[in-house]
Amino acid sequence: MFDRLQEWVAIFNEYWYLMLIFILIVVGLMFSIRTRFVQLSAIGETFRLITGRERETESDKDKGKTGVSSFQAFAMSTASRVGTGNLAGVAIAISLGGPGAVFWMWVIAIIGSASAFVESTLAQIYKVRDGNAFRGGPAYYMEKALNARWLGIIFAILITFSFGFVFNSVQANTVSAAFGDLFGFSPWAMGATLAVLVVLTIFGGVHRIAKVSAVIVPIMALGYIGIALFVIMLNFDRIPEVFSSIIRNAFGFEEAVAGGIGAAIMNGIKRGLFSNEAGMGSAPNAAATAAVSHPVKQGLIQSFGVFVDTLLVCSSTAFIILFSGISTSGDLNGIQLTQHALAAEIGGWAHYFIGFAIFLFAFSSLIGNYYYGQSNIEFITKSKGWMFAYRIGVVLMVLFGSVAKITLVWDMADMFMGLMAFINLIVIFILGKIAVAALRDYSKQRKEGKEPQFYADTIPGLKHVECWERRPSES
Repeated sequence: MFDRLQEWVAIFNEYWYLMLIFILIVVGLMFSIRTRFVQLSAIGETFRLITGRERETESDKDKGKTGVSSFQAFAMSTASRVGTGNLAGVAIAISLGGPGAVFWMWVIAIIGSASAFVESTLAQIYKVRDGNAFRGGPAYYMEKALNARWLGIIFAILITFSFGFVFNSVQANTVSAAFGDLFGFSPWAMGATLAVLVVLTIFGGVHRIAKVSAVIVPIMALGYIGIALFVIMLNFDRIPEVFSSIIRNAFGFEEAVAGGIGAAIMNGIKRGLFSNEAGMGSAPNAAATAAVSHPVKQGLIQSFGVFVDTLLVCSSTAFIILFSGISTSGDLNGIQLTQHALAAEIGGWAHYFIGFAIFLFAFSSLIGNYYYGQSNIEFITKSKGWMFAYRIGVVLMVLFGSVAKITLVWDMADMFMGLMAFINLIVIFILGKIAVAALRDYSKQRKEGKEPQFYADTIPGLKHVECWERRPSES
């Protein structure tokens, strides 16, 4: 039964992704042009926001009583982005598409980060209050901006199944493979361990998830990038050779493992999208939780998260594999390839480092993915019974992912990811003008030397906005 299901899913993905790739590129390029490549031109402003050097306004102080901090929201979305896909997914992409897949990962990150800016800015504009916090995302702006609650419900169901269930199975699957290869742990034991840790975290609500993410994400990302930089320094004289191989393979000048330039493009974009989630509609759920004075602030920060994920973490894995000289067409696949590649560079202890890193990467993704589902179930229904059933489902899917066949799990993740991205990209294509207008307002205030503040009446005709009304003292 599993073999037949895998065959159907693989056939669907093959044809589906051709259309999705076209939409991704068109929408990403359109937003890049309309925002004057804000993902690159505003990089200095983005660093100012991430490091917290913006001046706090009275509005900030008032909003700071609710929601999570801008950095915590960034960490929460990065926790979901930076997961096992950065270690196992990159290895799979190189195995199937050759070194050229890395180049197309970079391309989709640069183009897609403009879409990430738009979707996260929209999520901030249309966020809603949730007790002492905020929540929002694509389902919310589909309902409020398009008056299409039915579409929001469809998206909410897709993201709940995608992240809460399927993607969490991917994370558990990779951890299970890594620890089974390293320590001989049984898949069930690893799955049960992860399930218990997830339960202890998710019952603390969004604030606990945000705090845990804010601690784990910097440690795991900086530690892994640091190891990669050490490997690069060891192979400093081979850097031109590796870059040359990536470029030649990307454009078909060097035959790829699975069929030339097409394999490089397809696998690079698939694994890049799975990893950085640009335009997919996932990160906006985290972006909406932040308490900021202007929606564009979180839009810029979230677009930078795409760079962190792909240009830094994914590239680290790629260089480790390519410098190692280990065959990417052999029996090693996924996380085992990354483990053996790093061990070839720095010794056997690398297996333990990767095992620890993959555990942190997976756990942070599990809790980030869980929150995306929670936020969208709250959009559909207020029933505590459904929320409890969702939590049980998450735990069961972690156990399932630990023992499932790896190819089936990844193919299902690709399918659900593609459906989500298709719906969200069409919607932000329609609503993009609102985010562009917010960016113009933000840029105008910055040029005037102000710390930007946003109000619903800033954009003419903006309706159904809950969290950006002027207070009487600000009229």
